[in-house]
Amino acid sequence: MTLATSIRLAAERLSAASNTPRLDAELLAAHALGMTREDMILRMADLAPPAGLDALVTRRMAHEPMAQILGKRDFWTLTLKVTRDVLTPRPDSETLIEAAIDHFAAVGREPRRILDLGTGSGALLLAALDLWPGATGLGIDSSDAALAVARENAMATGIGARAQFRLGDWGKGLGERFDLILCNPPYIRADAMLPSDVADFEPAGTLFGGADGLDAYRTLSLQTADLLAPGGVALFEIGFDQGESAANLFRGAFLDVALRRDLAGNARCLIVTGP
Repeated sequence: MTLATSIRLAAERLSAASNTPRLDAELLAAHALGMTREDMILRMADLAPPAGLDALVTRRMAHEPMAQILGKRDFWTLTLKVTRDVLTPRPDSETLIEAAIDHFAAVGREPRRILDLGTGSGALLLAALDLWPGATGLGIDSSDAALAVARENAMATGIGARAQFRLGDWGKGLGERFDLILCNPPYIRADAMLPSDVADFEPAGTLFGGADGLDAYRTLSLQTADLLAPGGVALFEIGFDQGESAANLFRGAFLDVALRRDLAGNARCLIVTGP
């Protein structure tokens, strides 16, 4: 059997479990071969089907996320390690990075000190530090396992010297102010039904935010004013239907709030500044 035929058959199997069966099949084949998808396609005629492809397809058929099978996910300009200990970075979260770029372009300066609350894989912090090489940052998470992944990503991306990671409870006890605060807290309602590739494979603590999905924002809204440096901005990812409910918690703490939508037009990011 040729590699092309093997990939075609894998894609046929994956059509029952994936919206992108051909792409998944190609990525899994390339992973089994230990090369990039682009290199594999260029050399397709010279390569034999990899022995490990069937096992990888079986994992995907069980709805295991591609990022966890491959062990990595692209976010912004970076390729990051992901495991079952961290939330898989998603394109929606890049809305926070876009909002940060616009904010600091408008004020005519760059952030010098960056905080990422609930850092997980380190995606938001590392993307920001990659954008602003003069900045340093701190990532906080309540999971030692997640912090280990974040530290590994910081070293792999060459940002390790400018990024620190610390076990913590959101912003409690930090005693420092930051120019930029980034945060993607758990915001899904406890009774929400999620696809199996999320519910069965992503850490529940990174997903569910209590009965109404707002528990984390209740805490964060009370901490933000003490964490923001003068002229700084805090950016919080929200669910598509939380543009008012989450924003009102920050307004209740006497903070100014604006809303940014993602490319699909959904409410995605609260832009929080001091009064």
